[in-house]
Amino acid sequence: MSTLQLTGVTRRFGGLTAVDDVTMTIEPGEIVGLIGPNGAGKTTIVNLVTGVFKPSTGTIRFDGRRIDGRKPHQISRLGVARTYQVVQPFPDMTVLENVMAPATFAARAPGVQAARTAAMECLEFVGLAPSQGLLASELTLAGRKRLELAKSLAMHPKVLLLDEVNAGLNPAEIDTALELIRAISARGVTIVIIEHLMKVVLSLCSRILVLHHGALIAEGSPQAITRDERVIRAYLGDRYADRTTAAGGANGHG
Repeated sequence: MSTLQLTGVTRRFGGLTAVDDVTMTIEPGEIVGLIGPNGAGKTTIVNLVTGVFKPSTGTIRFDGRRIDGRKPHQISRLGVARTYQVVQPFPDMTVLENVMAPATFAARAPGVQAARTAAMECLEFVGLAPSQGLLASELTLAGRKRLELAKSLAMHPKVLLLDEVNAGLNPAEIDTALELIRAISARGVTIVIIEHLMKVVLSLCSRILVLHHGALIAEGSPQAITRDERVIRAYLGDRYADRTTAAGGANGHG
């Protein structure tokens, strides 16, 4: 199993520092939440890890080897996969063909039949096998989100970075997505999830990392994070502060 490690990572775009001296370690088998306000640098970190951007300074290691500076396809072949906040299927290809593509080019399936078999296994896992012949553009948003998961699983990831995978889904669809994420984790895949829904983060994650203005301001268990004054001020807001204070008073700790 593999460790993902960022050390002193900074990324600047002109005069804007999008990620500011971030050091973090993701251990094998974890489900880690990455939270923070819009513009905090969450997606930029995913783009840095997956090779879309190079760090201005700092290093990124996966499995003990440096991956900063490598191309996205090279990093994906090492076992780092991602989903996108705005789902990006190939709209004029079938659901099956969408998943065969990463099975072929990222996971290096030895032939068309092997890619088809791998893709079908992923579609069955996410519940899209009955839709294999549909065009990707014909799927609902929830279906496209599941297709995005199937595409990432076809890459045989060791680490999976999920960017707002629940955005736009209704509560029932979110529950289904959470079951899928837990099932992926049970396969031994390490997961980092960017998520705005605190209910999801608190129920899913063993550890939470909090970004604000590109800097890592807190990390810890869900319980510790919801009580951290820096996190309350920067992200969670007075509603959480009031709730925490009320709970403390009720328990004789106010």
